[in-house]
Amino acid sequence: MSVPIRNLAIIAHVDHGKTTLVDQLLQAGGTYRDNQATEERAMDSMDLEREKGITIKAKNTSIHWKDHTINIVDTPGHADFGAEVERVMKMVDGVLLVVDAAGGPQAQTRFVLRKALQQGLKPIVVVNKLDRPLADPEKVHDMVLELFLDLDASEEQFEAPFLYGSARDGYFMTDPNGERKDCEPLLEEILRYVPAPDADPEAPFKMLVSNVDWDDYVGRVAVGKVLGGSVKKGDTVWALRRDGTKVSAKVTKTFSYSGLSTHDSEGGSAGGIVGVAGFEDIDIGETLAADGEIEPLPFVDIDPPTVQMQFSINDGPFAGKEGKHVTSRAIRDRLMRELKTNISIQVEDTDVSGVFNVSARGAMQIAVLVETMRREGFELCVSRPNVIFRRDDEGKLLEPFETLYIEAPGEYSQGILKALVNRKGVMENMETEASGATFIQAVIPTRGIIGLETELVNLTSGHGIMSHLFKEYAPHAGEIVSRTTGTLVSMDQGVATTYSLQALLERGTLFVGAGDQIYAGMIVGENPRAGDLPVNPVKEKHLDNMRSAGKDKTSKMAPPLRFSLERSIEYIEADELVEATPKSLRLRKRILDANARKRAAKAAKG
Repeated sequence: MSVPIRNLAIIAHVDHGKTTLVDQLLQAGGTYRDNQATEERAMDSMDLEREKGITIKAKNTSIHWKDHTINIVDTPGHADFGAEVERVMKMVDGVLLVVDAAGGPQAQTRFVLRKALQQGLKPIVVVNKLDRPLADPEKVHDMVLELFLDLDASEEQFEAPFLYGSARDGYFMTDPNGERKDCEPLLEEILRYVPAPDADPEAPFKMLVSNVDWDDYVGRVAVGKVLGGSVKKGDTVWALRRDGTKVSAKVTKTFSYSGLSTHDSEGGSAGGIVGVAGFEDIDIGETLAADGEIEPLPFVDIDPPTVQMQFSINDGPFAGKEGKHVTSRAIRDRLMRELKTNISIQVEDTDVSGVFNVSARGAMQIAVLVETMRREGFELCVSRPNVIFRRDDEGKLLEPFETLYIEAPGEYSQGILKALVNRKGVMENMETEASGATFIQAVIPTRGIIGLETELVNLTSGHGIMSHLFKEYAPHAGEIVSRTTGTLVSMDQGVATTYSLQALLERGTLFVGAGDQIYAGMIVGENPRAGDLPVNPVKEKHLDNMRSAGKDKTSKMAPPLRFSLERSIEYIEADELVEATPKSLRLRKRILDANARKRAAKAAKG
């Protein structure tokens, strides 16, 4: 008998309407009462997700429709969070591929879809945003089929059903010119096309841990799809570790995921997605089983980390004034806690006390961790991202390379190509559409990606879009100049004054405003010439008895340039740090004392 359960993941590029689509399915499944206010993008539950408009953490929910339970996992669309995606593929039997009716499939769609097709999952294609002025559903249909061919889809996967509609307006249909009514055609297609889970209710309990949650009352919760048997509170279950060890524990609680909330449940049965509590330390990729002699389930391999940053205690003059977690022990404990739920990052202690190396798939992923820690009350300093180099068997230096996809109006293509050359990028393909949009595909060292997004936004007046995927480790591409400008470095501590800042405006662009607290060694602006320029932003005007007409009138100052955390991390050089506290972001030199900096620079030159 077919299990009345369907498990599927939603795949889409950033901002193609994936999370809005989940909201519509929740509504169609009766999650919201008629009189209940719906919360837009309800599955983006982290504050950061709402602010950035992206999904960071994979989350699962379920809707009940026509006596079926449809478990839906919302996955990140940004390549930096790829590990979230990879483990989700173990929990589902089908995928909804959401593509924009105007733009078609993008780079990150390709990345996640490849993982899904390799797992043998069956796709349903949803051509979304049919209401957009430039929507071309027939062209997008052909683009998706070409993508399936590129990714070696099986014949069955290539025959995927297509639906057309608008998640925002709440309708889907099997024909782009059909009647625009409701979401039922999509739900019908899910029940018809996505297979029921391959799970045996009569077998002993077995489950692969694909996610780890936290509950304030029972601690760690292992989340996964039950592949055999069932589990309930009070059962004795074995955890089969990835290192080969085994440990047993009693299940203290089970959870189900329905609508927008997590509920205590009677248990989990074959094919369903369930949360199991009772193990003090359980990790993603481990197997839970009724019998310790059962063979552990295989776990998907994850793309290696390619970027590393240093986290260290805040040793600046203002340390401890704005945060409550400031010690190296507090920072280390928090990073170790992150390791438990985020399998794509790695944390290592260094030879220097209070300094930790954090490795991940991309700078954005680490920036999200820093921003989360800031909001939790931590103070810390972080370095510029460095790529992780390797050596081959012959001792040659290798570095990670990415396939880069850029879409921008044609008039900016010359500037973009020049930027790619400067960053050691090699163009592979370039196409210009009738609409004037240019698509560029290139291979570029991961080092060249750092800071490129900001440069692209500036080059294209905000019209350029880029995405990238890890390609391979290849021979080192040579030196890349990341910043051609120098900095204005404060040589004194105090409060920035309008008088001194007005004088500094002639030297460059300011990052601080009047009234800001400044310390020696802090970067207060950008100098158009290479090298650091010592300045005094806290100097006050010496008053005398002589007054002259017009002299005391304060001229209007342009507001200072304030960087976001990601922009700050990309901007700094190897000898600089970003000081991140709950209230402030400051750019600073690693060595704050000017004389010590000079000595260190001389020693480095040998």
